[in-house]
Amino acid sequence: MKKMIKNISVVLVAVILFSACKKQIAEVQYLGGTAPVLTASSTSATVLNIADKLKTAITFTWTNPNYQFTTGISSQDVVYTLQVDTTGANFKSANLKEMVISKDLSVTLTVGDYNNLFASWAENMPHNFEFRIRSTLGNGAVPLYSNVVKIVVTPYLDVAVPLPVTGVGNLYLIGSATPGGDAHGWDNPVPAPPNLPVGTVSQQFTKTSSTTFEITIPLIGGKEYLVIPDNGSWANKYAVKKADVTSDGGPFGYNYGDNFPGPSASGNYKIVLNFKTGKFTVTKI
Repeated sequence: MKKMIKNISVVLVAVILFSACKKQIAEVQYLGGTAPVLTASSTSATVLNIADKLKTAITFTWTNPNYQFTTGISSQDVVYTLQVDTTGANFKSANLKEMVISKDLSVTLTVGDYNNLFASWAENMPHNFEFRIRSTLGNGAVPLYSNVVKIVVTPYLDVAVPLPVTGVGNLYLIGSATPGGDAHGWDNPVPAPPNLPVGTVSQQFTKTSSTTFEITIPLIGGKEYLVIPDNGSWANKYAVKKADVTSDGGPFGYNYGDNFPGPSASGNYKIVLNFKTGKFTVTKI
């Protein structure tokens, strides 16, 4: 009987302790924080130069948001994100760029790093940019936003892969994945304007921006292709390293050693080459 009473007592103590712990955890509440204050080492209009890409361009500094809980200042790591967008977009445009800076209260950018923030905007022309800091706790909770800093910046053209210069800057698709297949897909030159036979699919890319080319074309499943800058010549090519890519995309380069892997299934596909990022994408249409 005494043993039973003793066991019941142990259970009751455990329940009381658990209830006390649960109550204590429930009482921890978020009290708020202070929006960080963002400053820049310079807000003067800036024209960036590729020759200076390793030099320091700017330093952004911000204050600690001091997240407060009923247990005191949060001990969790705070994650800071530098956001940049054009004036008036309210940091909601498709071109919004973000840079994550964990824990630190400042970031110093080289000219090259600074220029990379503006990769979504046209080069060699001024843009009115807005910068701000978003702070969150380690799990992405309770975001706080700083004031906005405005700077006019003129970015320069910088590419991860050299742009085509031969063939007046054109690009052409060639390979067994193209409509010519195994029999004629590797014939060079490939069908392209201005001497394109009636009913023949052009294999010339369209230049959609200063650093982007694309083509929509029927591809044969399970085959391969290359991209050449000079139709009729094998002197140079754009290719891949097979270990780094899939048929859906990945990095490409100038005179790499492997063919692009074509899609597994035949169909119409859009191929986009982005020389600024050095990446290609393949999308079924």
